[in-house]
Amino acid sequence: MIDKNVVTRIVNEWLEGKDYFLVDVMVSPDDKIVVEIDHAEGVWIDDCVELSRYIESKLNREEEDYELEVGSAGVGQPFKVLQQYLNYVGKDVEVLAKDGMKYVGVLADADADHFTVTITVKVKPEGAKRPHLEQQDVTFTYDEIKYTKYLITFK
Repeated sequence: MIDKNVVTRIVNEWLEGKDYFLVDVMVSPDDKIVVEIDHAEGVWIDDCVELSRYIESKLNREEEDYELEVGSAGVGQPFKVLQQYLNYVGKDVEVLAKDGMKYVGVLADADADHFTVTITVKVKPEGAKRPHLEQQDVTFTYDEIKYTKYLITFK
C-alpha cells in the first residue's frame, strides 16, 4: 500500500512557493489516492493536472500501481483545514453543532483554536409589542461542531 505520508510530502514539495494549500490526502487500501487542494480564488484545472503529473513523476507504478485523483475541495463540502476558515471570513456559512443546533450566518473570525459566526436572531425586548432582529456573535471551538461549510445562496 502506498504511504499517505509519502504522498503528503510530495504534494507539499509541489505547493512550496504557491498560494495553494493542502486540504486532504486520502489513500485507500486498494491504492486509490485522492488529493484535495484549495486556493483563496479557486482552483484551476491546469494546476490540478500539473500537480497530478508531479505526483506521478515521484511515484513508481512499476513498484505499486495506483489510481490518482487530484482536485479542489468542493464548494458546499465541510471545511477540513484552518486555511479554509480564513479564506471564508466575511462570507455566509452553515455550522452544525454537535448538540444538533444549526447556525447560519457570516463567518466573522477564525484562528487555530476557535471561530466566530455572526447570526441574526429575533429578540423581543421586555414591554415591546414586536420582536426585532439583532446581530449576535456565536463562538465555537472546532471540537464543538460536526461541520462548517460555505453557504451557497442565489440572490
